[in-house]
Amino acid sequence: MAKDNVDLICDIGELAGLFEKSQSLSDFLQSAVSIVAFHMRAAVCSIYLYDADREVLTLAATQGLNTDGVGKVSLKLGEGIVGTAMKELRPICEGHGSLNPNFKPIEGIFEENYEAFLAVPILLRGVMRVGVLVTQDPQPNYFHKNDIKALRAISSQLAVVIENAKLLMSLHEAEQRLPEEPKVEEVHKQPAFVKGVTASSGVVRGTAVILDGHGYDVLVAPGETDDVSSPGLEDFEIALQESISQLTILQNRMEERLGDVASLIFNAHLLILKDEGFSGEMRKLIAQGTSADRAVTSVVNDYIGLFSKSKNPRLQEKVLDVKDLGHRLLRNIQQHGEDSGDYSGQILIAKELVPSDVLKFAAQNVEGIVIVQGGVTAHISILARSLRVPMVFVENERILDVEPGILILIDANQGTLFLDPEPAVLKQYDSLVNRQETERKSVLPETFTMDGTKIKVLSNVNLLSDIEFAIENQAEGIGLYRSEFPFIIRNEFPSEEAQRLIYERIFNGMPGKEVVLRTLDVGGDKKLPYHQHDEEANPFLGLRAIRFSLKNLGIFKQQLRAMLRAGADRQLKIMFPFISSVDDFLEAKEVMMECIMELESEGLPYNPNPQVGLMVELPAAVEIIDELAEAADFFSIGTNDLIQYLLAVDRTNESVSSMYVCHHPAVLRAVYRIVNSAIHNDVDVSVCGDMALNEDMLKFLIGIGVRKISIDPQQIPRVQAFLCSLHTEEARRHARKLLRFGTLREVNAFLTSVDGESA
Repeated sequence: MAKDNVDLICDIGELAGLFEKSQSLSDFLQSAVSIVAFHMRAAVCSIYLYDADREVLTLAATQGLNTDGVGKVSLKLGEGIVGTAMKELRPICEGHGSLNPNFKPIEGIFEENYEAFLAVPILLRGVMRVGVLVTQDPQPNYFHKNDIKALRAISSQLAVVIENAKLLMSLHEAEQRLPEEPKVEEVHKQPAFVKGVTASSGVVRGTAVILDGHGYDVLVAPGETDDVSSPGLEDFEIALQESISQLTILQNRMEERLGDVASLIFNAHLLILKDEGFSGEMRKLIAQGTSADRAVTSVVNDYIGLFSKSKNPRLQEKVLDVKDLGHRLLRNIQQHGEDSGDYSGQILIAKELVPSDVLKFAAQNVEGIVIVQGGVTAHISILARSLRVPMVFVENERILDVEPGILILIDANQGTLFLDPEPAVLKQYDSLVNRQETERKSVLPETFTMDGTKIKVLSNVNLLSDIEFAIENQAEGIGLYRSEFPFIIRNEFPSEEAQRLIYERIFNGMPGKEVVLRTLDVGGDKKLPYHQHDEEANPFLGLRAIRFSLKNLGIFKQQLRAMLRAGADRQLKIMFPFISSVDDFLEAKEVMMECIMELESEGLPYNPNPQVGLMVELPAAVEIIDELAEAADFFSIGTNDLIQYLLAVDRTNESVSSMYVCHHPAVLRAVYRIVNSAIHNDVDVSVCGDMALNEDMLKFLIGIGVRKISIDPQQIPRVQAFLCSLHTEEARRHARKLLRFGTLREVNAFLTSVDGESA
């Protein structure tokens, strides 16, 4: 099969489009097998769904076989080629399926007309059995290795859709219902000013929308009325179709903008809307005389209660989906599609959000987000920055009690909120926004100090959407691509093919420029919800980053293969995170060499000579930096983790966060030691992390010889302006003085002196 067909199948936008036409899971599966058969150019495509309780696979949809067998043909686990693929959790590709010892002929479905047979398990989280995706063709030896990769990619997407459908089916089996009237909570006087912690910078204003207040009933029923024009069944049906159309458009937009992480992210919304237990129940209430808006309110509140009380964590995560659907339906009933159902001009306040929630709200044009401190995670912050959504974390849960619709101004640069701000405050912040926009427009394509020293300013990239922002701000390349975000936000491991497409888009976004791909860095506070892992007493010192990859070689090799293939005919740089020994680095490099040999034997295009480097972020790596310099092509100093591990300080822990200081003498000396080793061993070195955003520390870095930094794209204008005002010799003097100090008191006194020269 031609390679372009794999790309077509991996384009999940086509799968997302099937929801618009599908009215049920059966409809969706039938549409899916038809489109897969078309792209695979196969005569037959079938899906078998697995019943874990009975350990039986049942034919759920087929294109090419007798459709009378749907729902009737069943195979036990381990029975036939399909059952064997499911039992052994592996693809089975046969040139002559009938010659396979496990082949089982089934009368009446005309399977005997087809020789070539390819069966790929549909697995959730890499291990949970969902079903089997099968293609067949009359031509013997029709399927090859590339076809296996293609079917694996599409099966990972199908697994997520099927899981959501099954969740809905399990919900209908629940008999518990919650009272219609919610508990009325005490209303506190709202504050005028709230201090929080910056998660994603920016200054925005908007009206407040409370997404997660006290209690489950977030939809307020309309008041009693004798108005005979209350919305009825026709209004509801129009609103329902408008909602489906809006969500389909949103999914398409997300796929264009965020194809790396927006993996069918609105499919749960669409499945719920089309579920008879949801929309069908609303129709029943309307037929009994209830107005459309009251019917929506009643059913949505019942669903929220059922989801909230469920012991299934995956169902609990759907609470916000249902709330969002309720608001969308009500808006469409009341405004007949005039409002697109988005969050333009609104500030969302929530007690907790998961990464996929942030994506959904960003897609719906949210102005800013406020989260109660309990939901803080580093990857939520990074994601918000990539989506350019200002975000602040606050501790006081009273923020959940603010009056909906009140004007809120977020200064996420300082981590502050103004509730119902005075006109003078608004004017002051308008001036600040205008000044920042002027700085952004004045950024230059290259950065030089006052004496002409070239400093290469690269961009950190978390999502594909960051590349556009990096280009706008004249980034000279990508110094750090954090590859974990497609893993964290999706509901399943992205396949090799899906990853390859993402990495290719990264290279295409920065043609001819430096691009550094960092391998998976999960663990600590960046967990994969779909991956089974042991609870760790201290996850930041546990199975994270390169340790995770080396223990999960299947995942690691898929990622390396994808990087090598995407980097064919390009200047590819691969970086390993969390290296603590030369042994770690060499072991990871050996795995990469195995991938190179595999790709060579398979005849696939790849980069045979990538540059291989490491992120220096552990004290152990500092101690053996000369040995690492002999083995590596480049270093990237990850200052955030380096400071944390050098000082044994968790900066998210309020009790000790004040002790997290980038100008600690131990940090300064460690960074100098790394840079000095790199220079003497002719190893390329860059700095990524917040240390490069602090002007005193940036001056220090330039003074010790750093000539390359990688920062978040929105920080480039400010950092470039500072670098252009800096003289290299002045920076050297600054660095030499800082390195002489042995106490924090001395460093602080020097940095706070009038001109930095009096100490």
